[in-house]
Amino acid sequence: METDQSGAASLAYLVHDLDDAAVRRRVDLLAGEGFVVGLGGFRRYAEDMRGPSAALRNSSSRQTALGHGVLDFGRTMDARLGQRLVAVAKRMLSPGAMRDLCGSAPVIVARNLEMLALAWRVRLPQQRLVYECLDIHRLMLGTGGKSWVMRWIERRLLARTDLVIVSSPAFARDYFATRQGRREKVLLVENKVPVERRAVFATERHVGYGAVWTIGWFGMLRCRKTLEQLGRLAASSNGRIKVLIAGIASPAEFPDFPAQVAAFPGLRYSGPFCQDDIGSLYGVVDFVWAIDYFEEGLNSDWLLPNRLYEGLANGVPPIALNGVETGRWLQRHGVGLLVDDPVAELPDRLAELMPSGHDRMREAIAALPEHTVYQTSTERREIVAAITGHARNEARSGV
Repeated sequence: METDQSGAASLAYLVHDLDDAAVRRRVDLLAGEGFVVGLGGFRRYAEDMRGPSAALRNSSSRQTALGHGVLDFGRTMDARLGQRLVAVAKRMLSPGAMRDLCGSAPVIVARNLEMLALAWRVRLPQQRLVYECLDIHRLMLGTGGKSWVMRWIERRLLARTDLVIVSSPAFARDYFATRQGRREKVLLVENKVPVERRAVFATERHVGYGAVWTIGWFGMLRCRKTLEQLGRLAASSNGRIKVLIAGIASPAEFPDFPAQVAAFPGLRYSGPFCQDDIGSLYGVVDFVWAIDYFEEGLNSDWLLPNRLYEGLANGVPPIALNGVETGRWLQRHGVGLLVDDPVAELPDRLAELMPSGHDRMREAIAALPEHTVYQTSTERREIVAAITGHARNEARSGV
């Protein structure tokens, strides 16, 4: 597909959070495959904060990547569903700017349910509609009246979509197929690392060598149980376990994250990071924490997080739970460190781990086929073909 140099969007992308770094990655994928992307959405942080949305707004290459500036729908608040519903309703009642953004695009991609509703509001009869679902909110899984209504709304919108994109096979298998009756036209797009950013495993990198093992917890930080467990691990290790934390903390879960981290000896928070920092972050840790309890038993059991692929791309073994989708992925590929109870098991496991054992873990990662961790050019072309409806066969379920 050739890039349209006229400035008209060849794909409109509506997102629930412009500050999500994953939005930038998806825009990069689409732009790299020739789309001129019209991007619009809400943001979770103030305009003066230096988040991913600011990078999108201010990027010198945004005209080639986006074709338009970013259409900012305003700020919504994390964990404030009522406030977000009001913001969506206002856009539903005043859709003019969205129509301008989406009107010329043959395809509209809507990231998460509230954006799917907005996309449906402005969609023209000939436009293709793609629903990108990267998380299943706990409200969608409840048994009460609100949950029933939300699932009903989603089913109504699903009937009007041409394709659903999920980031984990469990979302397709255990939610869309089982609970929403959507078994066809579901495409699995894992959160893999773009192949052009393939890391070169350093010949010299930080390894604890049995004296101190450093665990990295990176990305969107929203799990209080994780912070508590990492704090207990470090406190009980007599200095043999250290934890480096980096990323954006949810203010709804952590009102004063730096102070909360500082309360745990052995934990250090280095603040938010950008894409260019990833290599240096993973270069100073021995393991990456790929455990999430934020929606334990629900979304947390189904997801395959970005840090899984980023850690592997940088040669760092992930720590994950048995019995969840991340653990099954690692077990299937023979890499990583799996536990049932991190606090009970990790102190002894890491105390007994020799440098040679850690080296073998890294060797197993290095032996993984490229396509398991990296999004190859072939896969990108297949994703674009499915989004545009030009795939040889209809997209199949990610099960």
